[in-house]
Order: sequence, then C-alpha cells, then structure tokens
Amino acid sequence: MTIHIIPVHELSPEALRGVIDEVISRNGTDYGAIESSRETNFRQVRQKLQAGSAVLVFDDELASTNIFLADDPILRRLSSPPEA
Repeated sequence: MTIHIIPVHELSPEALRGVIDEVISRNGTDYGAIESSRETNFRQVRQKLQAGSAVLVFDDELASTNIFLADDPILRRLSSPPEA
C-alpha cells in the first residue's frame, strides 16, 4: 500500500472543504451521546488539520482520502520501513 500525507496548506480552501466534507459524510452521524452539527464537525477537523494534530492521507491503491490523528499507530506502522 502506498500512502501520501497531503500538506493541507497546499490545497485551496475549496478543495480542503470538499475533502473534509466528504470524509465527515462518509464517517456517518453517530458521534456519541452529544450530536454536533456538520459545521461544528467541519471546524473541529479543519482546526486539527491546520494545527498538525491530524493529517490528510491519500491511498493510491484505494484512490481515497482519509483523515487520521497525527499520532495514530496505523500511520507509524505504514511509514516505518518493512522488517527484514
């Protein structure tokens, strides 16, 4: 699997909004005991991306974009060299 971390500052505001909106809608609406609006979710995700606590990841194999927390163990596993 080949993944690329996409620097959010390289996206236009419109492109970033589109990616965030698509990921939010794909993840559904079950946010636990407290429901939050789509705009609130959007702002929270955008702030995390801009602060670097979340990253935008593109997967070549799946041709899809996802957002992960920067310290997500899956990112460390994918970015580390394979063991010999």
